[in-house]
This record gives sequence, structure tokens and C-alpha cells, in this order.
Amino acid sequence: MSKNTDFLVIGSGISGLSFALKASQLGRVTIVTKKAKVDTATNLAQGGIAAVLSEEDSFELHIKDTLRSGAGLCKEDIVRMVVENGPARIHELLETGVQFKMDERNSGTLDLGKEGGHSARRIAHALDLTGSEIENVLLEAASNNPAITLLENHLAIDLLISSRVGVGNVNKPFADRCLGAYVLDREDGSVAAWRSKVTVLCSGGAGKVYLYTTNPDIATGDGISMAFRAGAKVANLEFVQFHPTCLYHPKAKNFLISEAVRGEGARLIDEHGKPFMEKYDSRGDLATRDMVARAIDSEMKASGDDCVYLDISHKEPEFIKKRFPNIYRTCFSYGIDMTKEPIPVVPAAHYMCGGVVTDRMGRTSLENLYALGETANTGLHGGNRLASNSLLEAVVFAHQAFLQCQSDWDKLKLEKNPSVPEWQPGAARKMTECVLISHNWDQIRRLMWNYVGIVRSEKRLQLVQKRLAPILKEVTQHYRDYLLTPDLVELRNLALVADLIVQSALLRKESRGLHYMIDYPEKDDTNWLKDTILTRETLKVKSQLLGSK
Repeated sequence: MSKNTDFLVIGSGISGLSFALKASQLGRVTIVTKKAKVDTATNLAQGGIAAVLSEEDSFELHIKDTLRSGAGLCKEDIVRMVVENGPARIHELLETGVQFKMDERNSGTLDLGKEGGHSARRIAHALDLTGSEIENVLLEAASNNPAITLLENHLAIDLLISSRVGVGNVNKPFADRCLGAYVLDREDGSVAAWRSKVTVLCSGGAGKVYLYTTNPDIATGDGISMAFRAGAKVANLEFVQFHPTCLYHPKAKNFLISEAVRGEGARLIDEHGKPFMEKYDSRGDLATRDMVARAIDSEMKASGDDCVYLDISHKEPEFIKKRFPNIYRTCFSYGIDMTKEPIPVVPAAHYMCGGVVTDRMGRTSLENLYALGETANTGLHGGNRLASNSLLEAVVFAHQAFLQCQSDWDKLKLEKNPSVPEWQPGAARKMTECVLISHNWDQIRRLMWNYVGIVRSEKRLQLVQKRLAPILKEVTQHYRDYLLTPDLVELRNLALVADLIVQSALLRKESRGLHYMIDYPEKDDTNWLKDTILTRETLKVKSQLLGSK
């Protein structure tokens, strides 16, 4: 069964919705989201969106902070483009209806927060529910737009690539051409070939590859995996950002304690109440996330404790409740009163700084395929993302991609969506034992947490590579033998991303940003002041999770 659309957007977070709303001016937009439309990382974002919005700040300061955080790997022209476009994109969100908190002392101006790594207050926020506020406003706008169709519970399986379906010659300088994607309907198990003039990957990151993560359940690396299998370039997958402060509680499902709490004066302390961040970084508790996460990891390993503590109880209770209402309520529901006692915290996998390589317009190395948001590697984050730059990147590159599509539209709208093969399940049979999925899923996540975490070693990476090999082989066999289920599609993507992260980490023989190797504790600008780029053609990936069914 083939279906047609002008723009196929895979993912319903801030980048996908922002692009969809603009692209709807040009043609029909279909948004595919694999669970409920609000199940996105955007919806969980607490801190806010960074931009230069006050006279006390400047583009140069924001650029400097971003470059410093990125450990030498940020592309300065991209950083400048994103930062300088930030204010305009914030005003667009305001015009769309996003209710950022206003400064009660200065009428008509935004209340700006400050987070680790920033030299000025520049975080526009909706208290500690910024992501939810943005997501809900954009979703409402998309739902009321007659040119946009939003398909919940639909999961993209693989991209439709011209060279593999026998469609025409491809145009240089692109390696190949994307024609859409095969999409699985979770409700009835049917698979449709969605043909599109433009396909946009914005399916989020890959946090679920780790045992402990702040990410939603949808973060299984789908966009990165699909793009890599299709032949697109991916880069810097070794740079996985671990958020330093995730609530440590047996009943809490990896609840994030925003970096904004430290920005408002919270201190990290050990079980004896002693602050420790000054030992590791001159910026103390406002150091960048990689430094804070590594410091916490070091403290926990030295003491043998299961967690450290984040203490803001020295602030006025009313200020805490008003500034962080959601965090306060959630902690209180677990018996922790943050106005009176410190919050137990541990690091958790949070953000993938690497991803599908794009240019400044969001285009990948495959024609008519774009990547946005956490799925993409734009050159903004380098080796370590600066806090609250992710939502900024999402809206700026959504706008850039729209501008490119607008420029190309006269040509694109004349192109007919070519015929493509229908999905063929072959002799695949129904899987009757779900343990085949859950066991491998659990093994991968535990191996990645134990061997490819905050601090790495070459020996551990080589060991996890050996242990992943039979799992990858088994997952490949399952994919060939059984009818597709959402869990099997996600496991296939998760396994490939795990493999690519390990391969990337083994390649980079230095310590830089989020990638810390005890065998190579120093930065090596002579050999490694560059991206780690992987492709199907240039890397002999040990997993066989590359082909289509």
C-alpha cells in the first residue's frame, strides 16, 4: 500500500512541529510519530531555550560560551548562525502562543534564567515546564492546520532510497536520493510505503541505549539508524551527554532535576554535606555538564556511595516552589522536601551530541533527506552541548530547512512521486515469545551503561564490542524471521546505534568533551581536532543490521 505526501516528517517534537507548520505553506505535510504525539524529549525539557534577549548579553558572549563547551569541535560559522538567529525564533514562538515567564520587576521583558556554562542570563523558560509549554502550543497549532496530518502510533522502519528501488539516476553532489519511508501502523501491523518529495528525520536521540536515562521511551536512535542504513553520513556518536543530576529514587523513572536549579544557587554535596565541585573546575557548580557528570562519577567511585546530593534548601521556600513547581511537586511526591533537604541525584544518559551529518540548511548527504533536532549533527554542539542550546538548534534549523525547501519548491512540486515496491514480509512468521526482544534489549542497555559510560577505557570498549556481536547477529536473524512489531523495529535500531557508539568511541584515541578515555586522558589537537564520521561505505561495521527486508 503506497501513500503520498509532499513532506514526510518523522517525529513530533519541537523541530518536527516547527518545520511542519512552516512547510504547510508549501504543500501537504504528514507527521509520523510512533506513540502519542506528546511522547517527545521536547515535552520533558525543563530548563528552557537559550538566546540573547537582554542588553546585558551579546551574541559574542553566547558564541564564546558555546565554543568553549564544545571542546574545539563546534563549527564556528554554524554557532554564529544559530546564535544570531535565536532572538527571531524566540519571538516566533511567542507569536505562536508560547507563554514564556515574564519578568515581574520589568514589564514587557522575559524572565531569563542562567545555567551551567553560560556567562549571562539568557534562558527563556516557562518555569520548569518549558518543553511541555512549547510542545502543547505547537501541537495545537499543527492540529488546527488543515494542511497537516498527524499520524500517532506510526513507526518508520526504513527510508526509501532511489538506488535500492530502481528509480532513476541520482543527482550529484548527493550520494543518493530519499523518496520517503516504509511506515508501520502499530494498531493493525500493516506497513505502508509513504512517498514524499521531502523527508525530515527528527525522531530524537538514543538515550534508551543506556540503562539509566532522562529520555522518553521513544529515544531508541531510530533516525540515526535509518539514515545510516540508507547510506547517509553520521558523526560524533561517541559524544553522549550524561545529565549530571537525575533524581535517585527507587520509584522514580529517571526524573530530571534541571540544570537551572544549580543556576539558581544549588550546590552539589557529598553525603557529609561537603561541597566538592571546586576540586574539579574553577566554575564550581556552574561548570559544564561533562565536568559536573565526571566529577559526580569520580566522587561516587571514590566513596562507594550510590548518589550525591543537590542542595538548594538555603533559598527561600517560596522562591523554590515558585521557580521549580514541577520539580518541587515531584520530589515531594517521593518524600523529598527540597526546601528543607538536599535531593539525591546521579548522572544519567541525556543527550546525543552526534547524529546524522547536515549542512547549515539541515540537508543530509542524501538528496531530499533532512535531519533536525537531536537526530542531527549540525556542528553546533561539538564535543559537548551547552545547556539549553538544543531547543534553540531545533527551531533555528527547522527554519533553515524550510527556507531551503521554499527555495527548491518550484522544482520539487513538479516532480512526481515515483512508484516504489510495496513492503514484502516474505515468509516471516508471528513472534510468540516476547522474551526474545526484552532479553536482548536489557543486555544491550546494561552493557552500554557498564562499559561505555561517562569514563571509558579501550579494554572495556573492546570487551563490549565482543559481547555485542552475538546479540547483533541474533537481532538480525529475528528481523528476517519474524513479522515486524514496534519492539522489534526499536531493538534493531537500538542495537545498531549501540554498535556505532562503540565504534566511534574506539576510533577517537583522546579525551575531549563528553568522551573521556583513561588510556588517552589528554586532548590531541594534532590528530583529533576533527569529527568522527561513519558511513556504510567507509566503515566495516561488525553488525549486519544494514539491509532492508
